[in-house]
Amino acid sequence: MLYSIVLILTVGLILGFVFSRFRLPGLLGMLLAGILLGPSGFDLLAESMLDISQDIRELALIIILLRAGLGISKETLKRIGNTALKLSFIPVIFEGAAVTLLARYIFAFSWLQAAILAFIIAAVSPAVVVPSMLKLKQAQYGKEKEIPTLVLASASIDDVFAITMFSIFMGIFRSGEVAVAANLSQIPIKIIGGIALGAILGYLLVKFFNRYTKLNLTYQTLALLIAAIFANVLGDYLGLASLLAVMTIGYLLLEKSKGLAEDLSAVLNKLWIPAEVFLFVLIGAAVQIEVAYQAGLLGVLLIAGGLVFRSCGVLIATAGSYLNFKERIFVLISYLPKATVQAAIGAVPLAAGVADGELILALAVMSIILTAPLGAIGIELFAPKLLTVPESTPLEQK
Repeated sequence: MLYSIVLILTVGLILGFVFSRFRLPGLLGMLLAGILLGPSGFDLLAESMLDISQDIRELALIIILLRAGLGISKETLKRIGNTALKLSFIPVIFEGAAVTLLARYIFAFSWLQAAILAFIIAAVSPAVVVPSMLKLKQAQYGKEKEIPTLVLASASIDDVFAITMFSIFMGIFRSGEVAVAANLSQIPIKIIGGIALGAILGYLLVKFFNRYTKLNLTYQTLALLIAAIFANVLGDYLGLASLLAVMTIGYLLLEKSKGLAEDLSAVLNKLWIPAEVFLFVLIGAAVQIEVAYQAGLLGVLLIAGGLVFRSCGVLIATAGSYLNFKERIFVLISYLPKATVQAAIGAVPLAAGVADGELILALAVMSIILTAPLGAIGIELFAPKLLTVPESTPLEQK
């Protein structure tokens, strides 16, 4: 496994640097590194590393979500609240409905198969969106209207909705019937419960830090990570929105102890460097290129059609908001990439015995291959053109 770790860090960093030199997002180089090192490429990673890759990816996501939470203030949430709420549901519903119809008529799927596929594909990727938005926050793009924070907050709930809908349709497949209304009512419970769990753990962590004031920053960072990992594990066990729980811990720390939050954020910024490499290389390793070929050009048509309707959903959700047209187009671009959810659950229907499970997996993989680069490049390329920075902030900070 040590050899695999060396390969991941070395090849991931090199290709990330090469892509950055060509003014492309470094994460694309890391994804390519994973594809080359993984089963679809030269198959150089140890089986034991691939077995725990999901856990490593979750740990990397926890670090980046903590960073996101540590940068979200109460005033910002009040400002973006209504627009963020609409962005959390409308685009994913539009894309899910469109992919369901397209899968039904392009691939002759049953309505149930089509709906299962639709809400695998419909989830936006926190792995791509969150680090991209944090990079823009650091460069202060969109700072005046807190646009990166808007995307961060709404994209997290987008995932909760998509995964819940996927679970509903898989439940129908497994049992033949499921209380759809009851399951849909669980969505706000999952969201509120996740926020409540994070708030409780964040409050306890603040009390702990206030009592043990002589702890150095290293121990404080470890305590924060332990609390966040516990929130993620407990949230998953209880069926709550664990991603929101992790972000809420960071948010509460910022509200209650701004100085400490800034210190912890600086440490997490350093931890993110190796975590980013592991996250994207291992996502790339999970991509099965040969499987994606099964979907063919019709698969491209289906995914493109879904993105068109998702984009319409974003424009409708932001209509009449405080965003101007350029900023709305940027949010639209930010909502394109898919990776994390599709890599995690794309094979679930196949394992459960859903008819055409191989094709569903192929379409999930294809959605990663097509949209992760599209979204990442789009964010990097269009942020300077569509978002503003404060006059005192030089563009060179990008």
